[in-house]
Amino acid sequence: MRHLALALTLLAGSATAQSVEQRLNDYPTAARADYVFACMATNGQGRDVLEKCACSIDTIASILPYDKYVEAETVLSMRLTGGERMSIFRSAAFANTIVADLRRAQAEAEIICF
Repeated sequence: MRHLALALTLLAGSATAQSVEQRLNDYPTAARADYVFACMATNGQGRDVLEKCACSIDTIASILPYDKYVEAETVLSMRLTGGERMSIFRSAAFANTIVADLRRAQAEAEIICF
């Protein structure tokens, strides 16, 4: 009986650690790859740049949950679209806050990785 309790405790601890890990690693592989490809297109194609870009998205992911990352990328994309209807994405406080959070995470990644 004592062994069963120990096994259940270990399993519960393992499940908790796994859920924490999953929570901190909520960026899909495709999103990480897209970021790294874009980063490398901007900074160069060498192995050292690959490592720096991978470090960068890992750092951003540790700071900003994936849903907030998607929101910020969406706002930035909408800002590129012309027209009066899209002006809310250029001037609204909520949009500026979302983008500012991403910019802070990117700045932190720049300091750590590059």
